[in-house]
Order: sequence, then C-alpha cells, then structure tokens
Amino acid sequence: MKLGIVGAGMIVGDLLGFIHEIPGISLEAICARAGSQDKILDLQQTYGIAQTYSDYSEMLMNTEVDTVYIGLPNHLHYAYAKEALLSGKHVICEKPFTSNVNEFRELKELAQQRKLVLVEAITNQYLKNALTMKEFLPKLGEIKIVECNYSQYSSRYDAFKAGETPPAFNPEMSGGALMDINLYNIHLVVGFFGSPEQVEYYANMERGIDTSGVLLLDYGHFKCVCIGAKDRSAPSSVNIQGNKGYIHMPSSANVCDSFNFTPNKETPIRVDHKDHPHRMYDEFVEFERIITEQDLEKVKRMLEHSEKVMDVIEQAKRSAKLVFSADNR
Repeated sequence: MKLGIVGAGMIVGDLLGFIHEIPGISLEAICARAGSQDKILDLQQTYGIAQTYSDYSEMLMNTEVDTVYIGLPNHLHYAYAKEALLSGKHVICEKPFTSNVNEFRELKELAQQRKLVLVEAITNQYLKNALTMKEFLPKLGEIKIVECNYSQYSSRYDAFKAGETPPAFNPEMSGGALMDINLYNIHLVVGFFGSPEQVEYYANMERGIDTSGVLLLDYGHFKCVCIGAKDRSAPSSVNIQGNKGYIHMPSSANVCDSFNFTPNKETPIRVDHKDHPHRMYDEFVEFERIITEQDLEKVKRMLEHSEKVMDVIEQAKRSAKLVFSADNR
C-alpha cells in the first residue's frame, strides 16, 4: 500500500505513531490546508513521508500514491473520497463513512464500478478481541440484554459551552455524540447481531447538536441500549447478557481491551487476544492485505456492514429529529 494521507489532526497523529510497523505500507504523501503546512512539514520530517501538499488534487496526481486515507472532519469525507475514487485511488475513510446514507451509497457504487477498494476505518470490526468476543456469543444461550456505554468528556466541550462551535459539536459539520462516540457502539452491535428491527434515539440537545444520548435498538428477541456522551465521563463498558452467561468488557467499544466470559454460576474466564497495544493497528494490517491482494469480496462484506450502520444512523437521526446541513444536499 502506497499511502497518501489527508489531514493533520489527532487521528492522523495516531496513525503515524504506529504505521511504520506494518512493512507493506509506505508513506508517500500527506496533504493539509495551507495554514497547516508547518505542521505537515514537521510530520514529514518525523515520520519520513515522501511528499507534502496543500492542494489535494495535486496529491491525487502523484502516481506513487495508490491509496488515500481520509482523516478529516465528518462532513468532508464524502467529497474527498469521491475525488479520490474518480482519480483511481483506493480509499480508507475515517468513521463515520459519510454524513448520510445517500452519500455512502454513491461512493459504494462508484468504487464497485471501478473495482477500487473502499473501506471505513472502524477499529472494532478488526480488533482481535472484538472478533473473539463474537465467537463467544453462542456460549451465552439466548441473548436478552446488550448494553454499551462510551462516555468521555470532550476536550472541546468547554469551548462549546463558552459559545464556540468546534467541528465535534457543529451540526453543519455532522458533529455530535451519535456521529462520533456512539458510532463505535453501533458498529460493534451491528457487527455482532446485524440490523435491528426498530431504532429510537433520545438525545440531550444543546444549541442544535446532541452532546449525549441514549440509542435503543430493538432486535425483537432482545433489547440493546447504546449510550454515547461527549458532555460527561463515566466508566465505559460493554455487557452482553444471555440465559447461559454473560460477557463483560470493561473498556470502550473502540478499544476492546479485554473481556470476561462468565457462564452461569461459574468462574469468569478472562480473554485478551490483542497482539498490539494500538487500537488502529489490526485494521491497517488488514487494509494492507486487502489492497495488496485486491480482496474485493472482503470489501463487499465490509461495505454491507457499513451500510447497515448508516441505516441505523439515519433512523436514529429521524427519531430524534436531528438536522445536519449535509442531509439537505
């Protein structure tokens, strides 16, 4: 994979902190707006990135780049991914894939027409602990209750309360708790159980954006609650309860640090199958394999999963009457 990176924010810094450990990935380019040139020059020097750009179209003309990683604010994912696909590049797009399901479906069709890889960077669909947890689900018997809580006081919330509008809390940029922190819970649950029968979202709203909220997913034979909060903190966890036992994971759904499987009236069994400390490592190992092997069947399956998640998001937004400017395009 010959990677071109778009963006210079926190998530890009996370990526650059480990990406050199994956032998099949070379850092060919990084692009950010003109005002961030000093920052990307520092990143270039620190991480050995071949080229820097302030013009995205110019970076896409670089024949050494075969894959573009989009680490930009949510509302920009669609336009940047589309331009990359039209330029013949594979695309790894940060979550949420797009601002709405219509944008996603357009990108999916374009990628499939051109036989290009298009995948969403979402940790818990690749983390070994999450994949192992899915294998344990039949041991729980009939699933009855699923609970996911990811609550983390945002470093930008104080600025928002003071009257500023950072991207994470901007409805025009598809911000908010549902599209950010609760999305990990949704991906985990949909990855385990597929699409729910009914979706209801109860949001705490401030200045037109959901700063926290409770998402109820009705699967008929069991019920699920997904809590996502950017306006407060609490211990994050995942609990899956069946009539033969339960799974408890004392970490957020984006990390899946380890979990306990406890059969009824028996001693808990601790499971930890991770082989790398960084939460993003497993997904990029798999992305490199997918692109090298042109595994479009795996891409198709992952796009089907992402579309189910986008459908849940759409239903949740309608339920809570959330309005994002991108939805009107």
